[in-house]
Amino acid sequence: MATRGIILTEHDVAELNHLIQSRGALHRHDHEHIEALACELDRAGVVTAATLAPDVVTLRSRVRVRDLGTGEGDIYTIVSPMDADVALRRVSVLAPMGTALLGYRVGDVVEWRMPGGRRRLLVEEILYQPEAAGDEPKERSWRDADGMYSVAGRRPW
Repeated sequence: MATRGIILTEHDVAELNHLIQSRGALHRHDHEHIEALACELDRAGVVTAATLAPDVVTLRSRVRVRDLGTGEGDIYTIVSPMDADVALRRVSVLAPMGTALLGYRVGDVVEWRMPGGRRRLLVEEILYQPEAAGDEPKERSWRDADGMYSVAGRRPW
């Protein structure tokens, strides 16, 4: 398990807090996942997007990981719940793996509990981080009704 604390941007923290508030009221089945995400936010170091290191997993980051139990590698993108798509390897930030990866850095080992036991992933590489690419939107909002991310009524990705 990584010894460093997780790092999140001010923008991601604001988005995720809004998601927690809106999803908590609307989707009771998400309660456990929302609680886990809230715990991660509580323990995170918060920085501005301009000061964020490019090796940190943020919302909308595409990350290459290696499962330390099986040795298999894969690439995932951390997204809002409404943009999650298993076939496209888009993992919801509310899914256990999405919550677990958020805020960790290249070289960290992320461990979390799954129904079948514990799983450990090594964060090998950040293939895309919106903050490092200069793609971080200035204004964003979660639609209260469905938790979907939007910028001026459209998704930026």
